[in-house]
Amino acid sequence: MTELFSEKEAQYIKSQRLARIGTASADGVPDVAAVGFDFDGKYFYVGGIHLTKTNKYKNVTKNPQVSLVIDDLKSIEPWSPRMIKVFGTTDLVTRNGYLGEASYIRINPRRKTTWGLD
Repeated sequence: MTELFSEKEAQYIKSQRLARIGTASADGVPDVAAVGFDFDGKYFYVGGIHLTKTNKYKNVTKNPQVSLVIDDLKSIEPWSPRMIKVFGTTDLVTRNGYLGEASYIRINPRRKTTWGLD
């Protein structure tokens, strides 16, 4: 675990399977995509079956700034959303992750916003 995430936040992150990644092209055109991810306590890893053909991949090769939202509803009665929004930079790595040995977008989190995890 890094100093950025509390133990409670790290446990929540590891309990989730899906997130949304926000990227932007070199020209500033935004894109948001639902993604699976791994979290090793320091970095987030986002892959895909045809990763190199996706907007997220093309975007991070030109603009490494991203955001990642991990969220769910703890309950709907009462309405109780939970979320962590991470802002960071990316690079591309090959690793053995949730899709096996493959290329992944590695997110180095720089700051975060948390809601509903207290």
